[in-house]
Amino acid sequence: MRCLNVLGTRFTFNVDGDIPKNAPLIIVSNHQSMWDIPPIIWHLRKLHPAFISKKELGKGIPSISYNLTHGASILIDRKKPLEATQQIIDLGKYAAKNNRSVVIFPEGTRSKDGKHMAFKTRGLKTLFKQVPEGYVLPITVNNSWKLQRYGLFPMGMGVHLKHHLHPVIKISEHPTEHLIATVEKIISTHIITD
Repeated sequence: MRCLNVLGTRFTFNVDGDIPKNAPLIIVSNHQSMWDIPPIIWHLRKLHPAFISKKELGKGIPSISYNLTHGASILIDRKKPLEATQQIIDLGKYAAKNNRSVVIFPEGTRSKDGKHMAFKTRGLKTLFKQVPEGYVLPITVNNSWKLQRYGLFPMGMGVHLKHHLHPVIKISEHPTEHLIATVEKIISTHIITD
């Protein structure tokens, strides 16, 4: 994050409401670039966030790859859905038992232009089933795609990367399909694509 400051990048975290302590959290966010991840790691470090990431991110990206391979995060192979589902089940159980947080980007891939892409629901359903007494923390990320609109080089200058943390939602108080639709609507309606 400090390296990005050289490019004039600014980071803002807006938090609506209190985030429960000593309770498991499923952090659900839209995904615009790999630069969504370091601010969540840093600003939400007290929540000990573990990530559900594709295995390709486990090497080659300074700091991010190290965090993903040496923390509680999981690296899934999307070509092996049964194995990936079991990894998500295990991570959900870990979060429920230890009151930790899990970060999932249900769009499944990064948005190249910042626009919302429909959620893939399998991972969310699996997590919600393992963490029924936990909470969902929806996050809307804006502008990180501008850092990589041309790929890794040249990077965007003067980008204001914004994370909007919406009020938490108790998982057990909503049917799963309704909860997923609600979270997706909350996140997508706060995306700014200018």
